[in-house]
Amino acid sequence: MTTLRAFTCDDLFRFNNILLLNRALQYGIPFYLQYLAHWPEYFIVAEAPGGELMGYSECGATPRRRGATSLMLCMFTVMGKAEGSVAREEWHGHVTALSVAPEFRRLGLAAKLMELLEEISEKKGGFFVDLFVRVSNQVAVNMYKQLGYSVYRTVLEYYSASNGEPDEDAYDMRKALSRDTEKKSIIPLPHPVRPEDIE
Repeated sequence: MTTLRAFTCDDLFRFNNILLLNRALQYGIPFYLQYLAHWPEYFIVAEAPGGELMGYSECGATPRRRGATSLMLCMFTVMGKAEGSVAREEWHGHVTALSVAPEFRRLGLAAKLMELLEEISEKKGGFFVDLFVRVSNQVAVNMYKQLGYSVYRTVLEYYSASNGEPDEDAYDMRKALSRDTEKKSIIPLPHPVRPEDIE
């Protein structure tokens, strides 16, 4: 039976392999510790019966950074934050990282972790939840669409490339929460933006 629990500092040393399995930008331990200290309620881990980490998801509230994260070995977790302006109806939950180890995919874990992050964002009075995903990652884009997210805008060259390849665009995908009764937060922008234009 899968156990959902709070992410702990010790988990930082258990999920590097999941991160290495994915094509995502990896942050250092200080980055994760800062997020964990500021938004512990947004860090959730799914653990297999044998104690293996199956994945994680992260949602949080700090300035956006170029890139995203993923997971390790047998872990599933979600990491995030809350950010934005209440006055401008932009207060929201932001999914910083969501990843599931390959052997635990297609079990509904990502959907469950996203649901938990959405519930936390609702309790914090958010208008929406957003996330960034590579345009080329159609598996993830389709999964988020099935979970009710839509493309709000395209962010040009959001993900830095390596090996001399060109930088990759990202979709900023959003899902309106109950506080956004008119669903204004998910009206798509008609033109792409650059990373420096993101608030």
